[in-house]
Amino acid sequence: MKKVIFSLVAAIVLVPLAISAQTAMQTNSFNKLAFSTDHHGKKDIIETAMSAKMFSTLIAAIKAADLVKVLKGPGKFTVFAPTDEAFAKLPKGTVEKLLKPENKDMLIKILTYHVVSGDIKASKIASMKKAKTLQGQDIMINVKYGIVWLNGKTKVIKTDIGATNGTIHVIDSVLMPPM
Repeated sequence: MKKVIFSLVAAIVLVPLAISAQTAMQTNSFNKLAFSTDHHGKKDIIETAMSAKMFSTLIAAIKAADLVKVLKGPGKFTVFAPTDEAFAKLPKGTVEKLLKPENKDMLIKILTYHVVSGDIKASKIASMKKAKTLQGQDIMINVKYGIVWLNGKTKVIKTDIGATNGTIHVIDSVLMPPM
């Protein structure tokens, strides 16, 4: 009986530690692969995203929506940036449809739903319940087991990527504004 109780206690204590260590290792690997530190904070949001080589779909969408000048501008912004893998999760044909000129207004609504005015670091985001986007609607924020979630289902997978005009936080899904 003592062995069973000891095993249960060990599992309760060690499993969360192992999961936390695995997550930290994945995050550290992700950080090393995605961004170089030699230009950290010396490029604007667009240049920083372009240098990461994992936001090509996001950059194409920003260009199609004519938002490059805004995100290269002097204002301070916080961008929740979906990766190419995040865009790939959308239903087949969605990205291609959104990139068409006749869908520019919808694309702008979606992209501006990923941007918050001001330079908000992860430590502050973790204490927030919601954030007002440039699109005009709120993103709901909650933290579970040390992970920041947006709207309950989009995970923040990398934080505090510095740029001269704000901060990028990498997310694993495209946020869709409530219609």
